[in-house]
Amino acid sequence: TRQYAQYKMLMPSFGFLAQSQITEILAYVDQQTKQFHIEPLPVNESMVSERLVPPVQRSGLNIEMEDYIQIPRSNDNPADKGIATLRPHPAGDGTLFVSDQIGIIYRISQSKADTFLNITQKIEKFIYTPGIGTGLGSFAFHPDFLKNKCFYTTHAETYTGKPAINDGAFPDSIGVGLQWVLSEWELDDVQAKVFQGKKREVLRLNTPTTAHGVQDIGFAPGLAQEDADYGMLYLGIGDGGSNNLKMPELGHHVRSLLGTVIRINPRGNPGKNQSYSIPPDNPFANDPDPMVRKEIWAYGFRNPHRMCWDATAGKKMIVADIGESNIEEVNIIEKGGDYGWSNIEGRYGIDTKVDLKSVYPVSKSKLAFIQEPFGQYDHQDGNAISGGFVYTGALEALKNKYFFGDIVTGKLFYMCIAQPLTDSTVYEISLVRNGQPISLQQIINARRVHLRIGYDPYTGTLFIMTKGDGMIRKVVRAYYEENQI
Repeated sequence: TRQYAQYKMLMPSFGFLAQSQITEILAYVDQQTKQFHIEPLPVNESMVSERLVPPVQRSGLNIEMEDYIQIPRSNDNPADKGIATLRPHPAGDGTLFVSDQIGIIYRISQSKADTFLNITQKIEKFIYTPGIGTGLGSFAFHPDFLKNKCFYTTHAETYTGKPAINDGAFPDSIGVGLQWVLSEWELDDVQAKVFQGKKREVLRLNTPTTAHGVQDIGFAPGLAQEDADYGMLYLGIGDGGSNNLKMPELGHHVRSLLGTVIRINPRGNPGKNQSYSIPPDNPFANDPDPMVRKEIWAYGFRNPHRMCWDATAGKKMIVADIGESNIEEVNIIEKGGDYGWSNIEGRYGIDTKVDLKSVYPVSKSKLAFIQEPFGQYDHQDGNAISGGFVYTGALEALKNKYFFGDIVTGKLFYMCIAQPLTDSTVYEISLVRNGQPISLQQIINARRVHLRIGYDPYTGTLFIMTKGDGMIRKVVRAYYEENQI
């Protein structure tokens, strides 16, 4: 209770602990229960898990990986912190960059990883604990990087009273859990092996707890300069843990940035008290209500963990949204769309003021007011979605599939993303090593995998990253089993 009051955050899963550590914790709980005669909490039978959506389907698709490079982990790294985002150098020369949540971006070239930027040396109030979602969140290169030399990062900071773009968005009695900051970094030389240049703060955001902050940022790739979306930066912002506080009113409306995907021009002519501009074609840019946040592109998310774009047929933005206790979502983003949270999880109703864990059926008429998920799986098939990418490389069996996975279990999935988007089935991919099926849990010898997906569109290489061992592996083969689809 004391820790919840301080951090506004519930105890995380024990999945990242060794079995011996879990046994020690349970033994301690048992000892305390007996010593203080603590009565067990009653079990609500209505909360017993039942399947809410169709099961993930076996696909017969196998993939094989090989180790690519291991990113070093310091001894004091928390188990839930590690490599999170991978991007190729915009020159397309095979150089890769990968970020570690503890505050480092590594440059990978010729099978060697070196520190490119350590933001802890440049940002005094940077923090990567408490909370799974703190630290260095993500980074993205500007599409004009080779000319303007700019890239962007998001990170968490201790709250010290600095003004944020959503100051006053929730009562002072709630307090600020931490702040998320979007920064622009301008290199002196685009081919530099170590960052030298200058930094500019673009945006600062308050969240009421240490949970569900700014998970991913990105620019739509492959656009012509005359495209209205060229150079527009998207940020996925979680609900800030507002529903864990039983305060859903802090989000799920266009007067709040919590639980949204926003779109800004980080290098545009700024408005009053801003370091960025709001694109005039944003869905709420011309709303006469001064309280409406004109940055919003879509809203109604719990934790929009990863985003990508599919350019194989038009330009579809895909956002993976981590659910609470029941359903994980793959969403095709519509301009101005409402994606339901915190009234809807998947295609079910939820009352987060009463019970975060239980959902109930709702009518089609209620669902008509939201954008339903394109794909979903429930917690009998996984625990937390790790968004990925639409594959366009040389492995024929993977082409034009949205490749993603589950953070906790390390299971790998795909969806058929081709137009007209009629197949909403989630298919499981089998991992094979030395001719035998194997799981990522077995490979890294941990129950919680901390899976992340990376992709280099220049080489068509798909990467699978696991925090626990700091290993980046690349997919080298993909094929269907005989007599399978």
